[in-house]
Amino acid sequence: MRECKIEKNKTACNCTYEPCSRKGICCECIVYHQKSGEMPACYFPADVERTYDRSIERFIETCKRGRI
Repeated sequence: MRECKIEKNKTACNCTYEPCSRKGICCECIVYHQKSGEMPACYFPADVERTYDRSIERFIETCKRGRI
């Protein structure tokens, strides 16, 4: 198994939820949001991510508008 590059991952993470314990631990973030029926912050442009609406519906809407 490869070593997780948490600090490197954090530099690319656009999540604005500051108390997030999964920041930089992408595998945990994906599992967490999947269980909640959501997409992780990195799937959204910054202005959409800041709304905290990470629903799959919002992701599809954002894709249809050509934002991703």
